[in-house]
Amino acid sequence: MPARRILSLWFPRLAAERVQRRARGLPSGPFAIVAEDNGAQVLTSLNAAAGAAGLRHGQPLRDALAICPTLLTRPADGAGEAAFLGSLARWAGRFSPWVAEEPPDALVLDITGCAHLFGGEAAMLDEIRVSCADLGLTVHTGLADTRGAAWALARYAGRAATPHRSGDAIAQEARATRARAAKRAVWQRVPTVDSADHAPRIAPPGQTRQALAPLPLAALRLSDDTVAGLARLGLRRVEDILGMPRAPLARRFGRDLVLRLDQALGAVPEPVSPSRPRPHFAVRLSLPDPIGLETDLLAGIDRLLPALCDRLRVAGQGARRLRLQAFRCDHGMEEVEIGLACPADMPERMRPLLALKLGAIDAGPGIDRLRIEAHVTEPLQARQHAGHVEAARAAAARQSNDTGLADLIGRIGARVGLEAVTRVAPAESHIPEKGYQRLQAAWSAPVADWPNRDRPRPLLLFPPEPVHAPDRPTPPQEFRWRRRLFRAEGATGPERIAPEWWLDDPAWRSGPRDYWRVETDAGVRLWLFYAHGGAMSSGWFCQGQFG
Repeated sequence: MPARRILSLWFPRLAAERVQRRARGLPSGPFAIVAEDNGAQVLTSLNAAAGAAGLRHGQPLRDALAICPTLLTRPADGAGEAAFLGSLARWAGRFSPWVAEEPPDALVLDITGCAHLFGGEAAMLDEIRVSCADLGLTVHTGLADTRGAAWALARYAGRAATPHRSGDAIAQEARATRARAAKRAVWQRVPTVDSADHAPRIAPPGQTRQALAPLPLAALRLSDDTVAGLARLGLRRVEDILGMPRAPLARRFGRDLVLRLDQALGAVPEPVSPSRPRPHFAVRLSLPDPIGLETDLLAGIDRLLPALCDRLRVAGQGARRLRLQAFRCDHGMEEVEIGLACPADMPERMRPLLALKLGAIDAGPGIDRLRIEAHVTEPLQARQHAGHVEAARAAAARQSNDTGLADLIGRIGARVGLEAVTRVAPAESHIPEKGYQRLQAAWSAPVADWPNRDRPRPLLLFPPEPVHAPDRPTPPQEFRWRRRLFRAEGATGPERIAPEWWLDDPAWRSGPRDYWRVETDAGVRLWLFYAHGGAMSSGWFCQGQFG
């Protein structure tokens, strides 16, 4: 059986070149994609001109503009970049049927038995580079017997290991210089992408170890902390650890180092799982003239939703989240998103929620294209209408009143967020304050019947509050609570409740409790308990009030 051959395709400028492909009118020069990172805008993708100007991936935008004032930027579009990578995966299917995505900017192919169809491995890689150049994309390729080795060759072939500063060099630096060096940002340590690098990126069959040996340790897909720790010991290249015992490495740097090394050498299998085509439920409408009024947007939505729902019904799916995208004439894009309390495939349940969000869309100079996508779906089973009389009556009842509450939850969730809409459900616990739980209404079913209790529970339940009364188990005749003096007219009880012995709950460190329903002269029915004492002292407390 021939050795497996894995090809890694890395697109280091994928996001920037995707935008340049779509916007042909962009001026030539430095260009970058900007995204939010911990409250700051940073560069996430650069074109070749921006890299030549000295800019780096992860660099703050303010620093980049100080270096290159003519830099042109565009905001990041994560969904668009993921969709573009999926398109490239389908394009790569012409070279091998086994293609998997490595988000955010890479593909991996198992080309075992495919290279001879293109005249050999070198000819296949040449054709891939030419095809990507025609598409306006920069690609780095790596071909080896294992997935880890191919990944390493695509990104680090021909790149020398960065020398680690020795103790003598650090001692000779000024204190301020050492402080600045220790606080260098991550983007200042990231190597640049050299598109003119023509280092060999093909490891011949059986030569994986020799191909990996001169590469830096970062090529093994290790964390930055692990690479820095190895560099402090003078280990900078893969060949420095190939002959070392695995047990000391695992004890010092963790099992991930040994795992990554074994994966790169083929000792641990790392197969390529081809991407399964994801179900895609989206419709779009191109407009002859730009629009900007909400009534016009609603008219476009009314034309799109029936087609979308028809696709959902054919697939037996219901939309759980919808995304409305409005593409403007100036190549900008406005996006709103809604969630539904339960899966739906009916336009009349989606339209009111989308209408609530139209005020957040800035039409600008005008909108010339609308797109609606159901990016989160769930199976929606058809209801059975035939059967005996009871089943038919139950099905009719479900159809008649099943959507009213769900639609209300969806409308409220469109304003405050579905996560903020909750419902109360019973919980499995004998502790009063743990006898219920709060669930998100959109992802839980209503409880028809609560479990019956032989002992009533108060309508209002609150954390235990101290009651000033004699410290004895019998109900007090007079007691003071919330600065008021009460006289007991009658008491029913006790109901003994013991703490959960398997948990150390600070609220129950006062030991077992005897609960009493106490009628007071003021007409207030209180739920008092006497704590028998444990880690805390004994005494009387009030925990609820009956209606």
